[in-house]
Amino acid sequence: MPTVTINREECTSCTSCWETCPEVFEEDPKDGKSRITEAFSTGGNPAEGKVSTELLACAQDAADSCPVEIITVEV
Repeated sequence: MPTVTINREECTSCTSCWETCPEVFEEDPKDGKSRITEAFSTGGNPAEGKVSTELLACAQDAADSCPVEIITVEV
């Protein structure tokens, strides 16, 4: 399963990732930064998750749309 990682410290809360791929990314109501949705987060870690291959393109599109390039997708 592909791994998605967010460098949350560098997140600017631009909304791009969760608008592009809301199945995988969402806004954390505590700090306004991006996080991995609960369905895909690894061990409750909001900065890392494993997604299905069906969502790989969606997650990659979100990573590509990130203006500060803090999202990585590894297959």
